[in-house]
Amino acid sequence: MTPAPGERLQRFVGDRIRFTLKLPGGQPAQGWQARLRTNLGRAELLRREIIQSHTDSLPLAGASWRDLPMCADDDGWSLELPLAEAGYFQAKAYLLDEKKWQHWPDGADFGISVHPNAYRTANTIYCAFPRLFGSTKTAVSTKNERLETQIKQIEQHGFSIIPPSGKLRDLISSLPQIIDGLGCRILHLLPIHPTPTTYARFGQFGSPYAALDFTAIDPALVVFDKRTTGIDQFRELTYATHLRGGRVIIDIVINHTGWGAVMQENYPEWFLRKPDGEFASPGAWGVTWEDLVELKHDNVALWDQLAEMFLIWCRRGVDGFRCDAGYKVPVPAWQYIIARVQQEFPETIFLLEGLGGAWEATEALLTKGGMQWAYSELFQNYSGKEVAWYLDYALRQSERVGVYIHYSETHDNDRLAKRGRAWSLLRNRLCGLTSVSGGFGFTCGVEWLATEQIRVHGSTGLAWGNQENIIPELAQLNHLLAEHPCFFDGAKLTRLSTPDSPVYALLRESAEGKDSVLVLVNTDLDRQQTWEHAVKSGAPSAGAPTEIADFKIELLGQSLPEIKISKPGVNKMTLPPGSAFCLSPTSQPQGLSGDAYRRARAQAAWAIQAFAEYFSVNEFGGCDWRQLARLVERSPVDFLGALRHLDAQLAQIDLCDALEKTLAQNLFPQVIRWTL
Repeated sequence: MTPAPGERLQRFVGDRIRFTLKLPGGQPAQGWQARLRTNLGRAELLRREIIQSHTDSLPLAGASWRDLPMCADDDGWSLELPLAEAGYFQAKAYLLDEKKWQHWPDGADFGISVHPNAYRTANTIYCAFPRLFGSTKTAVSTKNERLETQIKQIEQHGFSIIPPSGKLRDLISSLPQIIDGLGCRILHLLPIHPTPTTYARFGQFGSPYAALDFTAIDPALVVFDKRTTGIDQFRELTYATHLRGGRVIIDIVINHTGWGAVMQENYPEWFLRKPDGEFASPGAWGVTWEDLVELKHDNVALWDQLAEMFLIWCRRGVDGFRCDAGYKVPVPAWQYIIARVQQEFPETIFLLEGLGGAWEATEALLTKGGMQWAYSELFQNYSGKEVAWYLDYALRQSERVGVYIHYSETHDNDRLAKRGRAWSLLRNRLCGLTSVSGGFGFTCGVEWLATEQIRVHGSTGLAWGNQENIIPELAQLNHLLAEHPCFFDGAKLTRLSTPDSPVYALLRESAEGKDSVLVLVNTDLDRQQTWEHAVKSGAPSAGAPTEIADFKIELLGQSLPEIKISKPGVNKMTLPPGSAFCLSPTSQPQGLSGDAYRRARAQAAWAIQAFAEYFSVNEFGGCDWRQLARLVERSPVDFLGALRHLDAQLAQIDLCDALEKTLAQNLFPQVIRWTL
């Protein structure tokens, strides 16, 4: 069977997947038939089944599964299906002999994670800590030993002192710089819930990860305005972001709360206790977080409340969630919560923060759990050997289960700029140039070369407005990721360097095959390094020249590195210390790129989803997505009208041909135009 039993794939709404089944002996036996058992095309039924199963404490009934006939061809059977719905689905093909006995290939079910079409490209994430966007935004450092001593002296008498905080509206005023200037598409907010201000408070502010109310806004982030509430001001932020074409992800942790949280006061039975009756605090890496109290996920009533909490935020304009310590929550809980959310908001993105958890747990949550993205660990791999080793894994997993997002820096680590501008630029370019579908993120202040590590219990400076910065370089990098097809979905990525080389070399070929780029990164910040590449014999692929000299354009606006022929058939390249290059044979992409690609893909995905409203997925015939996009571009009204009159049998053979013939009849489109 192809794809192989037990294998995993990640695809997008609007794509197609082809299944084939062959006998070991070659030709199919007389009278034999093939079927594909799958729940593809049954997303709504599958979600309802998950919800009903967990509500009634029953195993999944399998009602979403069905058998689809496969077509016989010269050496076996095949079936191609369009992907019209987001979610995680499974499939396995089998044979029926002349006696109707079933013959199954060995191995587990094949699994496919289908992501929303909108996240194929340009997924640069800007992680913002709203607290830092106030009066201290421009500060290089907020440390004030004299003031801190005075505060400690006062707090020893039982007083609580909470410093002034940046507001949500302060962040709104920074959106032009973040979205239009830097080219970020996704705004990721660290937690915005109320935090402890009295007991169990860590630091002067309290930890944002010690939430007291999962659906409330921290009053410290709100401007006192007699006309609006904190929720109103949060909606202002999501609305302003959406107006600029951006999306909003908020950070939520459902493994624990702060002490005295609304949930703890009302449902203490939902929390873990030690044998002596004390509430338990969570931990990782040998550290226990005493300002937190841990939830126990053995009660579906808790899952109901959590699912409703996620839905409330979606209704407020949130497009996705970063799930802090998500690996500590069992897969069935996430299955249930995500099924509930996607019943109403099917394009919601769930980003797993799985650092500290097993890699197997990450894979389980990205497949059966229903999540789409996961934190990459590239930010903590430095040498050439470490980078190659980790990227081999992460890039493979991004093809199989879900996109691993390369954050160049997180709030848990020292600032990159603490080691200098060159180091920060190197790490950001490494993370961006090796990303999948443009899945690259960085934390507020990186662009300004902020050196003061973010303290989640306090407030630190962002160095906003710093004369020395890397804003032009980051903007150019983000533009490249958003515009060039070699950084889009389906691009083929091949490591050319050896596993232990200090130079990491990655060939990226676009899915269309018309473009290629060569990424070269010298991971050594202190010394120049050379990289040799032996030219392989044989004809190159359409978009991939074999000679390094053919890559004569540097797409990040830098001078070309030195290239020599060290010996016959071997190219030698010398890279300056800590340098990163993106080389291309041409200055402009040859294939469909940028917004033109995104528009065509959106049209094709919409066409597939519209068709799925009338027909089952196994009734779709072959049709190139570009041709579908052209039909929609011509007239979406006529396209919808044609679906009501489409010849289903002809559509099974060739969908585009069936549409063209129906459109040629010039029938009255029974469609109502709606405008806002």
